[in-house]
Amino acid sequence: MKSELAISASTDNRRWTHLLRTYHEADHLRSIQEIVVTGVPFLGLWCLAWWSLGLSYWLTLLIAVPAAAFLVRLFMIQHDCGHGAFFRRRSANDWLGRALGVLTLTPYDHWRESHAVHHATSGHLGRRGIGDIDTLTVCEYSGLSRWQRRRYRLYRSPFVMFGIGPAYLFLIKNRLPLGGRGPHWRGWCSTMATNGGMALLILAGMWLVGIGSFLLVHLPITLLASSIGVWLFYVQHQFEETFCASVC
Repeated sequence: MKSELAISASTDNRRWTHLLRTYHEADHLRSIQEIVVTGVPFLGLWCLAWWSLGLSYWLTLLIAVPAAAFLVRLFMIQHDCGHGAFFRRRSANDWLGRALGVLTLTPYDHWRESHAVHHATSGHLGRRGIGDIDTLTVCEYSGLSRWQRRRYRLYRSPFVMFGIGPAYLFLIKNRLPLGGRGPHWRGWCSTMATNGGMALLILAGMWLVGIGSFLLVHLPITLLASSIGVWLFYVQHQFEETFCASVC
């Protein structure tokens, strides 16, 4: 019986290896296509939202929804660059990721290091704290004071988790290289370079369409995309039935 199971497992492994072989290397043509079909619609929707300001701001906010979705997709491309999966050359992945980081408000190199730690420690209760959402066990929660419990529940409430939290993360926290375990100077270089690129992009946008128009268009898109991104991350890592077989 054991030998039959071993043979079956070996066969399944070979089958999966064969199926996944075509995905072992990046397809440059497909990668460029994905950049075009994401970046061009985002830019087009942004311009359409700006044009709609003269008609109705409700229409502008409506257009901001699909624009935010495309901005989230740009972050997904940046994520794949961080894993070295979008192009064959590491430098090509990194420079595209850095450029996209200006749009996604995320310092690419600093984020890549923190994200690598997240992949290495996700689900390990003894190595929490970098690149994850604070999650306590029942025993840990029971050991908190009343004020600490209220603060934890407020932190994990939908209003904070998907409203205030994403805005704080992308607009404020990402402006300084906090957290991570890589060289401190690298985090500062990545963050300050991204901040500089963001400043140039924002100033250029304000010069082209005006300060008020730029903020009325870009701020809703950015805030909505931030909330969508955090929600996607949350649902991928939070499970109600999760348990830890340990004593308090």
